[in-house]
Amino acid sequence: MSKTPITSPLPDADRDTVGAVLQATLVDLVDLSLIGKQAHWNVVGKNFRSVHLQLDELVATARTAADQVAERAAALGVTPNGKAKTIASSSGVPDIAEGWLKEDQVVEAVVSSLAALIARLRKRIDETDKPDLVTQDLLIGITQDLEQAHWMWQAQQA
Repeated sequence: MSKTPITSPLPDADRDTVGAVLQATLVDLVDLSLIGKQAHWNVVGKNFRSVHLQLDELVATARTAADQVAERAAALGVTPNGKAKTIASSSGVPDIAEGWLKEDQVVEAVVSSLAALIARLRKRIDETDKPDLVTQDLLIGITQDLEQAHWMWQAQQA
């Protein structure tokens, strides 16, 4: 098999720029899904059930978005890397504490994680404005979904 079996519709420099954005986004989204599951398994407290179920929604959103990002990268001839060591070494999403977590701790951690990821995505939206509007559109849609989730998690802090 040749080194690059998938050709890109983008010039090499644009493909490289967009590929880096997609890879960084993939890493963050996979990490968000893992953080969500970690919290899902360890949340306790009087609002356990609602937070537990809301975490499943967050994980589903992150996993769907991660798949879309990875497949966009592949369509551009960029190999996506979602290996555990890659996620651990390069995610920009804040970590979550270990052990049992009260629901208010989980809500605070998720709000923080989403805020950090949204800020990173908004920068990436700007970075893809010139090299690839299709990727930019994908990132805008993902950001919209995460901003809606952010709002719903923040509402629990009121």
